[in-house]
Amino acid sequence: MMRFSPRAHRFAESPVLKLRLPAWRSRLIGLLILFGFGVLIVRAFYLQMLNDEFLQGKGESRYRRDLQINALRGRIADRNGDILAISTPMKSIWAVPAEAKLSPQQTKQLASLLEMKPADLKKKLASEKSFVFLQRQLPPEIGERVAALGLPGIGQDQEYRRYYPAGEMTAHIVGFTGVDDKGLEGVELAFQDQLIGRAGSRSVIRDRRGQIIEDVGSIKPPQDGSDIRLALDSKIQYLAYSQLKQAVTEHKAKAGGAVVIDTRTGEILALANWPTYNPNNRARLSGAQLRNRALTDTYEPGSVMKPFPIALAMDHGKVNFNTVINCAPGRMKIGPATISDAHPHGDLTVAQVIQKSSNIGTAKIAAMLSPRQMWEMFNTVGFGRTPQLGFPGEVSGRLRPWKQWRPVEQATMSYGHGISVSLMQMARAYTVFARDGELIPLTLTKSEDVDATPEGTQSIFTPKTARAVRTMLEMAVQSGGTARKAQVAGYRVAGKTGTAYKIEGGQYVKKYIASFVGFAPVSNPRLVVAVMIDEPGAGRYYGGDVAGPVFSGIMGSALRTLGVPPDAPLGTPEKPVLRTAGVEKSNTPVRVAGRSGKNISSPAKESL
Repeated sequence: MMRFSPRAHRFAESPVLKLRLPAWRSRLIGLLILFGFGVLIVRAFYLQMLNDEFLQGKGESRYRRDLQINALRGRIADRNGDILAISTPMKSIWAVPAEAKLSPQQTKQLASLLEMKPADLKKKLASEKSFVFLQRQLPPEIGERVAALGLPGIGQDQEYRRYYPAGEMTAHIVGFTGVDDKGLEGVELAFQDQLIGRAGSRSVIRDRRGQIIEDVGSIKPPQDGSDIRLALDSKIQYLAYSQLKQAVTEHKAKAGGAVVIDTRTGEILALANWPTYNPNNRARLSGAQLRNRALTDTYEPGSVMKPFPIALAMDHGKVNFNTVINCAPGRMKIGPATISDAHPHGDLTVAQVIQKSSNIGTAKIAAMLSPRQMWEMFNTVGFGRTPQLGFPGEVSGRLRPWKQWRPVEQATMSYGHGISVSLMQMARAYTVFARDGELIPLTLTKSEDVDATPEGTQSIFTPKTARAVRTMLEMAVQSGGTARKAQVAGYRVAGKTGTAYKIEGGQYVKKYIASFVGFAPVSNPRLVVAVMIDEPGAGRYYGGDVAGPVFSGIMGSALRTLGVPPDAPLGTPEKPVLRTAGVEKSNTPVRVAGRSGKNISSPAKESL
């Protein structure tokens, strides 16, 4: 029998085991344990009996979902109610990759319906994301065929696709939306907040495959977007678009733009550009097609600028209608620079300076003004400032501070060089001559009261001056003027041609911008039409030859469309009439004896 040595360790006699905890400590631990159990019991009672919404909500979250209900985007219509943009219902197909366990046959079927490669579909279904779109904006019938397959983890929602009935004709003013139904260009972007609406939501119950098996009620109904009624007239828009397209093609030009404004309200009745694009099919859209040249491009306007410094000089009493300006010999040095006319003239009245489009005459009249006076007039008319239409991409153009002007710059700016504008700015500026000196704000939307003076109207020139310049501009369209091709049968027309070199790399190059801006009928102006042709390449480049006929086509058809009564005999343009202080005076082109003693009456092409 084995015996322990007296020296062996006895565990029962360990000093540690002899230690005893105080009685209060064990009681405290016991009370804490009981208190913890009590808290758990109370909490369980509270959650399960008194406030069971929390647990129920957690449970429902496993199968209940709140789905977004897209709001219907507002429609865009023209002033007559013709639809320019409307939303059509479409389907978006989505997947929950973790639940979308498809067989090879199911994958092939789904890929075929979605017009995808099976490999691309597999790649999307293998995503680690909890949710992926497989295809968007599909026709409803495709959505129905996908639903009929009953595939696990595959679902669909309704969304909308924008459709533009007028297509490329109104593309630059209406714009387009993206796949998420948000405006990206044009009116679609400018009026995004009004058009977009507010999405709603609904509660549904889904099974483990993600399929909706029950609607449990609507939480918030969607609020459809507001409709927008534009000032645009689709008939006039078509006229502007077709005439512009024809001119760009005929003259082998790079591009062109046209704007039509109602002088009573400032409404933009037409805005056309070429090249353009089809907003319903933007698969091969280029930057050149997207450019809304009438609003976003600037150019040196050339001679269409001449009436403004001349009107300012008349307002300040420097010249009048019949003041004679010596324009011989057709050249003039200003410091080291020399300016010239395309064809030399002798003595010209102020009216003839406009009619013959003399650079020399305009520069001499501008020299009677201070740089500050000219700058303030240009700025007030709107040059160097955005038109404030709220349209995306509006530009201000270039108008340098008057303190930086050199004498030659004041001269060149008087006839449209050294200053840049947009076609929209120039069209608006000409309303001052059509409205007896008043400049009105422009609007993209239809005005409710056509008889009320638009809010924000400014007086730029006196009515007497504006009417006198109006007569000069009418002379420019008559025999002896530079814009005879801008005449409209049955209507008195006033306007000015412009031909300007383009600037590339900071230097003038032998490429031209041909333009014409005018209004009609002169007896009671209703419309302002501005036309710009960029880089005509078929041999002709003067504004009167290239842009004038486009103006005539647009203006004549637009006036007849609006039912504006003629104010001149058909085929025989009425002679211009100057109205001063209520007295009508005949103003056939004045013949002034020049230094040679010969009468100056021969027409000349416009100066650059």
